[in-house]
Amino acid sequence: MSQLAIQNVSRIFHGARGQQTQALLPIDFDVHENDFVTILGPSGCGKSTLLRIVAGLDYPTTGRVLLDGQPVEGPGADRGMVFQSYTLFPWLTVEQNIRFGLRERGMPKPEQQERCNFFIAKVGLRGFENHFPKQLSGGMQQRTAIARALANDPKILLLDEPFGALDNQTRVLMQELLLGIWESAQKTVLFVTHDIDEAIFMANRVAVFSARPGRIKTELAVDFPHPRHYTIKTSPEFMELKARLTEEIRAESMAAADH
Repeated sequence: MSQLAIQNVSRIFHGARGQQTQALLPIDFDVHENDFVTILGPSGCGKSTLLRIVAGLDYPTTGRVLLDGQPVEGPGADRGMVFQSYTLFPWLTVEQNIRFGLRERGMPKPEQQERCNFFIAKVGLRGFENHFPKQLSGGMQQRTAIARALANDPKILLLDEPFGALDNQTRVLMQELLLGIWESAQKTVLFVTHDIDEAIFMANRVAVFSARPGRIKTELAVDFPHPRHYTIKTSPEFMELKARLTEEIRAESMAAADH
């Protein structure tokens, strides 16, 4: 059974003057346990809308989302969400941010501390436990956000262009960090991006969105072995996949421009 089942999910937004915008055409899509699926598509194609529906932050106009067979009806601790903007609590330290969800769930303090220490080490933030977000670089803030999401032990991790605001070098390091965590923790991941290299390097499956209204136009398996090293990005196999996806996205971007 698929861990995440997106069944006939569409989304129409209604404007103040009664106008309608179809963001998503009906989508059927399954994500299996331990999958790392990247969703790739041109800007404004509905990728983030779909992710927000899976997160329970928005609702489908038609269809439903099931997680382990249970309908998603709102946000929940079974889904960990990381956004592009650094959504940390500015008045809390790194450690307090990571422990926040654990404290809310009433986890005993020693257990909170143990989990927090484990993920601080995992994302390379030892020595920064007592820093506030404003004292951290963008990459460190995203490390904290990822640690906070993982500390809650969600069934699925949802990431909406989490490295989009980072400089190129930091972005590459964060890709490797997250992939390494996924390889060891075997979480199920749904990752939205418009970066083709990132989509291929991270995923075992890439879903390509059409221009708005969004639908899944193509699915490609990425069979490169794990652990993956960044040098794979220069391999002929990688370049071949990149060329194919570049054509797919270019066609959709041109279609979007014609609207």
